[in-house]
Amino acid sequence: MVHSTSVGGFDISPVLLTGSLRAVARREVEGKIASGVAKLVIGTHALFEGGAKFRQLGLCVIDEQHRFGVMQRSRLAEKGEDPDRLVMTATPIPRSLAMTLYGDLDVSVIDELPPGRTPIRTVVRREKDRKRVYDGIRKEVSRGRQVYVVVPLVEETEKSDLKAAKEFAEKLTKDLAPLKVGLVHGRLKSAEKEQAMSAFVAGETNVLVATTVIEVGVDVPNASVMIIEHAERFGLSQLHQLRGRVGRGSAKSYCVLMVGKDVPSKEAEERLGVMAESNDGFVIAERDLALRGPGVLFGTQQHGASDLQFLAEVIRQPALLEAARDAARDWVQDEAGRQRAWELLNSLSARWRERIELAQVG
Repeated sequence: MVHSTSVGGFDISPVLLTGSLRAVARREVEGKIASGVAKLVIGTHALFEGGAKFRQLGLCVIDEQHRFGVMQRSRLAEKGEDPDRLVMTATPIPRSLAMTLYGDLDVSVIDELPPGRTPIRTVVRREKDRKRVYDGIRKEVSRGRQVYVVVPLVEETEKSDLKAAKEFAEKLTKDLAPLKVGLVHGRLKSAEKEQAMSAFVAGETNVLVATTVIEVGVDVPNASVMIIEHAERFGLSQLHQLRGRVGRGSAKSYCVLMVGKDVPSKEAEERLGVMAESNDGFVIAERDLALRGPGVLFGTQQHGASDLQFLAEVIRQPALLEAARDAARDWVQDEAGRQRAWELLNSLSARWRERIELAQVG
């Protein structure tokens, strides 16, 4: 599919490559990519899973980086000769955050909300608070606002007590009558999903029950409340991404983390506490890094135990690592830089002398 739209004032016609393209259209697009006629290519997983070949790939931009695996990102980069790479995300995965700290990735941080937006208030609620939460839904709808309710499953199973989208939408239709409740999940056909989302965007639906299909790419400024059922079962990155579906307009917005009947684990309680404390994606990513570990920097595991075990404790102190990285860069620049690096090294040696000596033993 070819779009005749100028980009940034340049006369560039971007092409779109997705897995849903019919064979004839896909061959046409892949031909333009291979010949170099297509200067800007936008696509889904089809870019690195299919047979797309680039004439001269110079830049790879991966949006929502946390949704892709290490090997997937690598396959795209391998389609060019060492192209520049830009990864974008509101919640860096532990491995990538660790790599920024080690100095393997440069980082640019956008730490301000877009103009006109207000911070989202996040609260943790239990099953006993459900009536209070539903009263809050009615109050927001009476103000002309809309509400998301995210559930973990599509259909309930005998072995799970997690709230399921279809059954929960039916129950909410009764509990919140006469409010209009919609439903969207990954098993719906594309046309059905588009119809459900269009109704919500148009304001025809007050409450949208959904699975995590709405995690990215959904922008409804009128939606002011995000309720996440069984929030203790979600990871920090996913919770933060889901919360980002509200607060996109000027109205005060809320995220309600509903906890199931079971007592959450200590780690789950800590995740929920982090969400209630901060709206900052990098703060959340750092806490996620501390909770889950940095993963394997020389492999594909994106969280968990590091392959640099000596730094397992140090990685929890990003300010110190940033200072070490800057000192390493200073070292090769000038004499003053080398002096600053020595000062930092002496400070580290005094603090972790025993561990450094053990590491030197091998």
